[in-house]
Amino acid sequence: MDTQLAQRLLALLDRVEPWLPEPRPAVDWRRDVAALWQRHALGGQLVPVPPRDALSLDDLVGVERQKRELLANTRAFLRGLPANHALLWGSRGSGKSSMVRALLNTLADEGLRLIQVDRHDLAALPLLVEQLRHEPARFVVYCDDLSFEGSDDAYKALKSVLDGTLTGPPENVLIYATSNRRHLMPEHMSDNQQSHLTPDGEELHHGDAVEEKISLSDRFGLWLAFHPFNRETYLDTCRHWVERLGQPQDWDDEAPVAATRFATMRGGRSGRCAYQFALDWVGARRLAEQA
Repeated sequence: MDTQLAQRLLALLDRVEPWLPEPRPAVDWRRDVAALWQRHALGGQLVPVPPRDALSLDDLVGVERQKRELLANTRAFLRGLPANHALLWGSRGSGKSSMVRALLNTLADEGLRLIQVDRHDLAALPLLVEQLRHEPARFVVYCDDLSFEGSDDAYKALKSVLDGTLTGPPENVLIYATSNRRHLMPEHMSDNQQSHLTPDGEELHHGDAVEEKISLSDRFGLWLAFHPFNRETYLDTCRHWVERLGQPQDWDDEAPVAATRFATMRGGRSGRCAYQFALDWVGARRLAEQA
Protein backbone atom coordinates (compact mmCIF):
# COMPACT_ATOMS: atom_id res chain seq x y z
CA MET A 1 0.00 0.00 0.00
CA ASP A 2 1.21 3.49 -0.82
CA THR A 3 2.84 5.03 2.27
CA GLN A 4 1.02 8.34 1.86
CA LEU A 5 -2.36 6.57 1.56
CA ALA A 6 -1.62 4.46 4.64
CA GLN A 7 -0.80 7.57 6.63
CA ARG A 8 -4.03 9.24 5.53
CA LEU A 9 -6.06 6.17 6.57
CA LEU A 10 -4.37 6.10 9.97
CA ALA A 11 -5.09 9.79 10.42
CA LEU A 12 -8.73 9.18 9.48
CA LEU A 13 -9.01 6.36 12.02
CA ASP A 14 -7.54 8.60 14.71
CA ARG A 15 -10.26 11.16 14.02
CA VAL A 16 -13.11 8.62 13.91
CA GLU A 17 -12.08 6.53 16.91
CA PRO A 18 -13.27 9.02 19.57
CA TRP A 19 -16.79 8.79 18.09
CA LEU A 20 -16.92 5.03 18.41
CA PRO A 21 -18.57 3.47 21.50
CA GLU A 22 -16.71 1.33 23.98
CA PRO A 23 -16.67 -2.33 22.89
CA ARG A 24 -19.53 -4.25 24.49
CA PRO A 25 -20.34 -7.96 24.62
CA ALA A 26 -22.66 -8.96 21.82
CA VAL A 27 -26.28 -9.70 22.69
CA ASP A 28 -27.22 -13.38 22.52
CA TRP A 29 -31.03 -13.49 22.56
CA ARG A 30 -30.98 -17.19 23.44
CA ARG A 31 -29.37 -16.20 26.75
CA ASP A 32 -30.06 -12.49 27.29
CA VAL A 33 -33.63 -11.40 27.98
CA ALA A 34 -33.11 -7.64 28.22
CA ALA A 35 -30.91 -4.98 26.66
CA LEU A 36 -30.43 -1.22 26.54
CA TRP A 37 -30.25 0.63 23.25
CA GLN A 38 -27.43 3.18 23.29
CA ARG A 39 -27.26 5.67 20.47
CA HIS A 40 -23.91 7.01 19.26
CA ALA A 41 -22.74 9.24 16.46
CA LEU A 42 -22.45 6.38 13.96
CA GLY A 43 -25.72 4.64 14.82
CA GLY A 44 -26.36 2.64 17.97
CA GLN A 45 -25.70 -0.59 19.82
CA LEU A 46 -27.49 -3.02 22.09
CA VAL A 47 -26.00 -3.61 25.53
CA PRO A 48 -27.25 -6.74 27.35
CA VAL A 49 -28.37 -6.24 30.96
CA PRO A 50 -29.65 -8.72 33.56
CA PRO A 51 -33.19 -8.29 34.91
CA ARG A 52 -33.20 -5.62 37.62
CA ASP A 53 -35.01 -7.72 40.21
CA ALA A 54 -37.34 -10.67 40.75
CA LEU A 55 -40.49 -8.54 40.84
CA SER A 56 -43.58 -10.54 39.87
CA LEU A 57 -47.04 -9.50 38.73
CA ASP A 58 -48.39 -10.80 42.05
CA ASP A 59 -46.38 -8.07 43.79
CA LEU A 60 -48.47 -5.37 42.11
CA VAL A 61 -51.56 -4.69 44.19
CA GLY A 62 -54.60 -2.68 43.16
CA VAL A 63 -54.01 -2.87 39.39
CA GLU A 64 -55.61 -6.20 38.59
CA ARG A 65 -57.38 -5.09 35.39
CA GLN A 66 -54.22 -3.47 34.02
CA LYS A 67 -52.18 -6.60 34.74
CA ARG A 68 -54.75 -8.84 33.11
CA GLU A 69 -55.02 -6.78 29.92
CA LEU A 70 -51.29 -6.23 29.45
CA LEU A 71 -50.51 -9.88 30.11
CA ALA A 72 -53.13 -11.04 27.61
CA ASN A 73 -51.92 -8.58 24.96
CA THR A 74 -48.29 -9.67 25.39
CA ARG A 75 -49.10 -13.39 25.37
CA ALA A 76 -51.04 -12.94 22.13
CA PHE A 77 -48.00 -11.19 20.63
CA LEU A 78 -45.63 -13.97 21.74
CA ARG A 79 -47.88 -16.55 20.07
CA GLY A 80 -47.92 -14.68 16.78
CA LEU A 81 -51.48 -13.42 17.23
CA PRO A 82 -52.67 -9.82 16.67
CA ALA A 83 -51.62 -7.49 19.51
CA ASN A 84 -51.50 -3.75 20.19
CA HIS A 85 -48.80 -1.30 21.12
CA ALA A 86 -49.48 -0.25 24.72
CA LEU A 87 -49.41 3.06 26.56
CA LEU A 88 -49.41 2.88 30.37
CA TRP A 89 -50.26 6.34 31.65
CA GLY A 90 -51.24 7.90 34.94
CA SER A 91 -50.07 9.20 38.27
CA ARG A 92 -46.49 8.88 39.43
CA GLY A 93 -45.47 5.84 41.45
CA SER A 94 -48.60 3.88 40.55
CA GLY A 95 -46.82 0.82 39.12
CA LYS A 96 -46.46 1.53 35.39
CA SER A 97 -42.73 0.82 35.07
CA SER A 98 -42.90 -1.96 37.66
CA MET A 99 -45.55 -3.72 35.60
CA VAL A 100 -43.27 -3.85 32.55
CA ARG A 101 -40.41 -5.26 34.63
CA ALA A 102 -42.71 -7.84 36.21
CA LEU A 103 -44.03 -8.75 32.77
CA LEU A 104 -40.51 -9.58 31.59
CA ASN A 105 -39.88 -11.75 34.66
CA THR A 106 -43.16 -13.58 34.01
CA LEU A 107 -42.85 -14.10 30.24
CA ALA A 108 -39.11 -14.37 29.57
CA ASP A 109 -39.37 -18.17 29.54
CA GLU A 110 -42.17 -17.88 26.97
CA GLY A 111 -39.89 -15.94 24.61
CA LEU A 112 -40.33 -12.29 25.58
CA ARG A 113 -37.29 -10.07 25.06
CA LEU A 114 -37.23 -6.46 26.30
CA ILE A 115 -35.23 -3.54 24.93
CA GLN A 116 -35.32 -0.21 26.76
CA VAL A 117 -34.80 3.00 24.79
CA ASP A 118 -34.21 6.33 26.51
CA ARG A 119 -36.38 9.21 25.34
CA HIS A 120 -33.29 11.11 24.21
CA ASP A 121 -32.33 8.20 21.92
CA LEU A 122 -35.67 7.95 20.14
CA ALA A 123 -34.28 9.59 17.00
CA ALA A 124 -32.48 6.29 16.31
CA LEU A 125 -35.59 4.17 17.01
CA PRO A 126 -36.26 3.40 13.31
CA LEU A 127 -32.69 2.08 13.01
CA LEU A 128 -33.16 -0.20 16.02
CA VAL A 129 -36.51 -1.53 14.82
CA GLU A 130 -35.08 -2.27 11.39
CA GLN A 131 -32.27 -4.28 13.00
CA LEU A 132 -34.82 -6.36 14.93
CA ARG A 133 -36.90 -7.12 11.84
CA HIS A 134 -34.79 -10.13 10.91
CA GLU A 135 -34.25 -11.52 14.41
CA PRO A 136 -36.11 -14.74 15.33
CA ALA A 137 -37.04 -13.51 18.82
CA ARG A 138 -40.06 -11.35 19.69
CA PHE A 139 -39.35 -7.96 21.25
CA VAL A 140 -41.08 -5.34 23.32
CA VAL A 141 -39.27 -2.04 22.83
CA TYR A 142 -39.90 -0.10 26.02
CA CYS A 143 -39.79 3.68 26.53
CA ASP A 144 -40.06 4.68 30.19
CA ASP A 145 -41.41 8.00 31.49
CA LEU A 146 -42.12 9.21 27.99
CA SER A 147 -43.12 12.82 27.36
CA PHE A 148 -42.25 15.49 24.85
CA GLU A 149 -42.02 19.24 24.95
CA GLY A 150 -43.59 21.38 22.26
CA SER A 151 -40.27 21.94 20.46
CA ASP A 152 -39.16 18.30 20.72
CA ASP A 153 -39.10 16.50 17.36
CA ALA A 154 -38.14 13.08 18.79
CA TYR A 155 -41.83 12.17 18.87
CA LYS A 156 -41.83 12.10 15.06
CA ALA A 157 -39.51 9.09 15.07
CA LEU A 158 -41.86 7.31 17.47
CA LYS A 159 -44.90 8.15 15.34
CA SER A 160 -43.13 6.85 12.26
CA VAL A 161 -42.26 3.52 13.89
CA LEU A 162 -45.73 3.04 15.36
CA ASP A 163 -47.78 3.57 12.27
CA GLY A 164 -46.32 6.15 9.93
CA THR A 165 -44.24 4.35 7.31
CA LEU A 166 -45.06 2.21 4.32
CA THR A 167 -43.62 -0.91 5.92
CA GLY A 168 -44.77 -0.27 9.48
CA PRO A 169 -43.16 -1.98 12.47
CA PRO A 170 -42.08 -5.60 11.95
CA GLU A 171 -44.44 -8.27 13.24
CA ASN A 172 -41.93 -9.31 15.90
CA VAL A 173 -41.79 -5.87 17.58
CA LEU A 174 -44.25 -4.08 19.88
CA ILE A 175 -43.79 -0.66 21.48
CA TYR A 176 -44.71 -0.25 25.16
CA ALA A 177 -44.43 3.17 26.79
CA THR A 178 -45.12 4.64 30.22
CA SER A 179 -45.98 8.27 30.81
CA ASN A 180 -47.58 10.60 33.31
CA ARG A 181 -49.32 12.27 30.38
CA ARG A 182 -52.16 10.64 28.50
CA HIS A 183 -51.28 12.38 25.24
CA LEU A 184 -47.50 12.39 25.86
CA MET A 185 -47.17 16.09 24.99
CA PRO A 186 -47.93 19.26 26.97
CA GLU A 187 -51.43 20.62 26.54
CA HIS A 188 -52.19 24.33 26.77
CA MET A 189 -55.41 26.28 27.01
CA SER A 190 -54.47 28.16 23.84
CA ASP A 191 -54.56 24.88 21.84
CA ASN A 192 -58.34 24.78 22.21
CA GLN A 193 -58.85 28.23 20.70
CA GLN A 194 -58.55 26.73 17.21
CA SER A 195 -61.34 24.20 17.83
CA HIS A 196 -64.70 24.98 16.23
CA LEU A 197 -68.12 23.54 15.53
CA THR A 198 -69.42 22.80 12.05
CA PRO A 199 -72.03 25.26 10.74
CA ASP A 200 -74.86 22.93 11.77
CA GLY A 201 -73.42 22.80 15.29
CA GLU A 202 -73.34 19.01 15.30
CA GLU A 203 -69.62 18.22 14.98
CA LEU A 204 -66.54 19.46 16.82
CA HIS A 205 -63.32 19.98 14.86
CA HIS A 206 -60.13 20.18 16.89
CA GLY A 207 -57.42 22.64 15.92
CA ASP A 208 -54.18 21.47 14.34
CA ALA A 209 -52.26 21.68 17.63
CA VAL A 210 -54.72 19.39 19.42
CA GLU A 211 -54.84 16.94 16.50
CA GLU A 212 -51.05 16.73 16.47
CA LYS A 213 -50.91 15.86 20.15
CA ILE A 214 -53.73 13.34 20.05
CA SER A 215 -52.36 11.61 16.94
CA LEU A 216 -49.32 10.26 18.78
CA SER A 217 -51.18 8.56 21.65
CA ASP A 218 -53.81 7.32 19.18
CA ARG A 219 -51.17 5.08 17.63
CA PHE A 220 -51.17 2.99 20.81
CA GLY A 221 -54.05 0.56 20.54
CA LEU A 222 -54.03 -0.37 24.24
CA TRP A 223 -54.36 2.40 26.83
CA LEU A 224 -54.03 1.42 30.48
CA ALA A 225 -54.77 4.11 33.07
CA PHE A 226 -53.13 4.10 36.52
CA HIS A 227 -54.83 6.22 39.17
CA PRO A 228 -53.81 7.28 42.71
CA PHE A 229 -54.48 4.67 45.38
CA ASN A 230 -57.30 5.00 47.84
CA ARG A 231 -56.50 4.35 51.50
CA GLU A 232 -57.55 0.70 51.45
CA THR A 233 -55.47 -0.17 48.38
CA TYR A 234 -52.50 1.74 49.76
CA LEU A 235 -52.59 -0.13 53.08
CA ASP A 236 -53.02 -3.48 51.28
CA THR A 237 -49.90 -2.68 49.27
CA CYS A 238 -47.99 -1.65 52.37
CA ARG A 239 -48.93 -4.91 54.09
CA HIS A 240 -47.88 -6.95 51.05
CA TRP A 241 -44.42 -5.38 50.96
CA VAL A 242 -43.89 -5.43 54.71
CA GLU A 243 -44.61 -9.17 54.76
CA ARG A 244 -42.58 -9.73 51.58
CA LEU A 245 -39.50 -7.88 52.84
CA GLY A 246 -39.84 -8.92 56.47
CA GLN A 247 -42.11 -11.24 58.41
CA PRO A 248 -45.91 -11.48 58.75
CA GLN A 249 -45.73 -10.29 62.37
CA ASP A 250 -44.07 -7.04 61.22
CA TRP A 251 -47.53 -5.88 60.09
CA ASP A 252 -48.90 -5.20 63.56
CA ASP A 253 -51.44 -2.71 64.93
CA GLU A 254 -48.94 0.14 64.70
CA ALA A 255 -48.07 -0.42 61.06
CA PRO A 256 -51.26 1.00 59.42
CA VAL A 257 -51.01 4.17 61.49
CA ALA A 258 -47.34 4.59 60.58
CA ALA A 259 -48.06 3.85 56.91
CA THR A 260 -50.79 6.50 56.82
CA ARG A 261 -48.47 9.04 58.42
CA PHE A 262 -45.73 8.14 55.93
CA ALA A 263 -48.06 8.77 52.97
CA THR A 264 -49.20 12.09 54.43
CA MET A 265 -45.60 13.24 54.72
CA ARG A 266 -44.95 12.19 51.11
CA GLY A 267 -48.00 14.03 49.84
CA GLY A 268 -49.89 11.09 48.34
CA ARG A 269 -50.63 7.37 48.31
CA SER A 270 -49.03 5.15 45.65
CA GLY A 271 -47.37 1.80 45.15
CA ARG A 272 -43.96 3.46 45.24
CA CYS A 273 -44.81 5.16 48.53
CA ALA A 274 -46.00 1.82 49.97
CA TYR A 275 -42.76 0.11 48.96
CA GLN A 276 -40.67 2.90 50.48
CA PHE A 277 -42.66 2.68 53.71
CA ALA A 278 -42.05 -1.07 53.85
CA LEU A 279 -38.30 -0.55 53.40
CA ASP A 280 -38.30 2.00 56.22
CA TRP A 281 -40.53 -0.04 58.54
CA VAL A 282 -38.84 -3.43 58.11
CA GLY A 283 -35.35 -1.92 58.15
CA ALA A 284 -36.05 -0.14 61.41
CA ARG A 285 -37.44 -3.34 62.97
CA ARG A 286 -34.39 -5.42 62.02
CA LEU A 287 -32.03 -2.68 63.19
CA ALA A 288 -33.78 -2.50 66.56
CA GLU A 289 -33.48 -6.27 66.97
CA GLN A 290 -29.73 -6.09 66.40
CA ALA A 291 -29.20 -3.29 68.90
